Amino acid sequence: MGVGHDLGEQVRQWLAADASSLRQSRALTNRLMDALGANDSLRGPIRDLTAQPLLLQALHSQGATQQSALASLTSQLSSTYSPAVLQELLDLLQAATGHNGGAQASNPPSEPEPGPTSATEAISPRAAAKRSLNIRNDLQLFAPGIALAAAGALVFAWSGTELDRALFDAWGWSGGVVLVVFLGLIQALALGPLKQLKRYWPLASEEAGLPRQAWQWLSQAWIHRNGLEASLNLILLLILLGNSPLPLGAVILRYSLTALACLGLAALGATRWGVLRIWSGASGAISALIALAAGLSLLHWRAFSFESLGLEIPAWVLLLVYGALQLGWQLPRQDPQEPSTPWQRLLSSCWGWGLLLGLGWALITRIKELL
Repeated sequence: MGVGHDLGEQVRQWLAADASSLRQSRALTNRLMDALGANDSLRGPIRDLTAQPLLLQALHSQGATQQSALASLTSQLSSTYSPAVLQELLDLLQAATGHNGGAQASNPPSEPEPGPTSATEAISPRAAAKRSLNIRNDLQLFAPGIALAAAGALVFAWSGTELDRALFDAWGWSGGVVLVVFLGLIQALALGPLKQLKRYWPLASEEAGLPRQAWQWLSQAWIHRNGLEASLNLILLLILLGNSPLPLGAVILRYSLTALACLGLAALGATRWGVLRIWSGASGAISALIALAAGLSLLHWRAFSFESLGLEIPAWVLLLVYGALQLGWQLPRQDPQEPSTPWQRLLSSCWGWGLLLGLGWALITRIKELL
C-alpha cells in the first residue's frame, strides 16, 4: 500500500465525518494537498483528479451511479497517466469508495505506451490539454439535468401561453416585456426575502453531473449570482425583446432552450478541461441574440438595429460592449491553481457558446436565403 491508498483512507474518513464539506473540488483539493505534505510526486495528478466532476459523483453517490462514475473516471485516467501513477490514483479511488474502479486497477497494460517515467512528469500541460474524454459518458452524467431543463422549458412555455391568453393579451404587453418583468421580480426577491435563491439556484461545474443537483439545470437561467450582470442583462433583454411580436409562450420556450444549449456545451467544456465555473442567468441567450443580429448585419452588409426608448442601437455596438464586459467576467480564473487557458475558460462559459451559436445560426440563415 502506497501514498494513494493512504490518501484514499483519509478521504473516506473525511466523508464519514462530514460529507457536505467535500461537495466542491476546491475543498477536496486543498485537503489532499495538505495531506501530501512535502511529498510532491503526486501533486499534479491529484490536483487534476480532484478537478474532475466524476470524482465528486463517485464520492457522493451509491450503487450503479457510483460504479458508472468510477468506470468512466478509471478509463480517463488510464489514457492519461503512466502505469505507476495510474496505480496510485486507482488505489486512492478504491480506498475512498470501497470499490474497484475497473480492471485497470489490478491489470495495468503489459505494454504501456511510451510516456513519462516519473510521477512528477506523468502529465504535462500539453497532455492535459489534449486529454481525450468520452463525450457519451459526460452526456450520460448530464442527462438528468438536461432532460429536466428541456421538460421544464415545455412546461414554462405552456404556462406562458395560458397567462398570455388570460391576462397579458388584454394589457397589451409583449412577451419580451413580460419575461423581463418576471426575471426582474425573481432577482429582486433574491436580494431581499429569498436570499437563499441566489445561493442555491446557480449551477457549479463540480455539481453539474450529480443527479441530486439536476434541478439546478432548470433553475440557473432564471437568476443571476452577479447583481451587476443581472441589471445589465435585464436592460439588454428589454432592448432585444421589448418590441418582439412573439407571444409569451414562444419567447419563454426560445429563451429556455437557448440557455440550455449554451449551458450544456459550457458544461462539456468545463468537464473536458477541468475548468471551475458557476453558471447563472441569461448571458447565453442574450449573447446568441446579439451575435445572430450582428452576424446577419455582416452577411447582408447592412446595419441591423434594435429600437428601444426612441433609440436605434446597432447590433455591432451591443456585440462589442457586451462582449467586452463578459470578457472581464469570464477570462479570470475562479481558482488561482486552475491550469486552464483563456480559450478553455471562454468555451466553458454560456456567453462564449451563445456567441458561437448565434453566429452559426446567422450563417445558416444566410445560406438558406441564398438557396
